[in-house]
Amino acid sequence: MRAVRDTHQTMQRIKVGIIGLVAVVLLIVIASAILGSATRERPIATAGSAQADVVANIAMTNAGAAAAAADSSGEPLAELGVAPATSNGQAPR
Repeated sequence: MRAVRDTHQTMQRIKVGIIGLVAVVLLIVIASAILGSATRERPIATAGSAQADVVANIAMTNAGAAAAAADSSGEPLAELGVAPATSNGQAPR
């Protein structure tokens, strides 16, 4: 009698475990579908938002100006007036 009850209880535990695993997998699939559809949408262009091509041009311009400034004296903080220059002369303006 005890062996039959243990088998029944074991089968019930296996069924509950499988149902739990299926529920977790189903929740993961639903979340993945929701997040996947959200990332496939095109971004909405709002008034005043940054445009990618304009930002890229500004970044290239800033990088060129920073490289030119670094080549001139090697003291970018002194050029900006934030830190004193290490040489006795004035920082270029």
